[in-house]
Amino acid sequence: MRKILIASDHAGFKLKEIIKKYLSKKKIKIIDLGPSKLVNVDYPDYAHKLSKKINLNKKLTGVLVCGSGIGMEMTANRYKNVRAALCYNQKSAQLSRLHNNANVITLGSRLTKKSIALKCINIFLNTKFKGGYHTKRIKKI
Repeated sequence: MRKILIASDHAGFKLKEIIKKYLSKKKIKIIDLGPSKLVNVDYPDYAHKLSKKINLNKKLTGVLVCGSGIGMEMTANRYKNVRAALCYNQKSAQLSRLHNNANVITLGSRLTKKSIALKCINIFLNTKFKGGYHTKRIKKI
């Protein structure tokens, strides 16, 4: 069974819970790194928590949700083995995997409708990296 790490801040908490239910129905194991309830928190704390785990285990995949998705993406991308992509539609989710081999998707709960967010998650998890000349480009990151 595939394992997905997930975390959010307070702005992304409700969408995180919706994503967890969606993934559970698909029989995907979710490791929720918090927060466990709707309280004001700082997004970098949760982005660091998830990114540290992925940095140590490149086989893991992560989902980060905040209000815009930007802060989570910026924090996560500070880690050598993390390639976090802010996805806002189905095409961006597909290309983040196909061309960039992203291993973390970030979403903005205030900017992305629930239905679009779930489509992005589905595409992100089911799109394979194309490889080829894209591998050379990723090594330059």
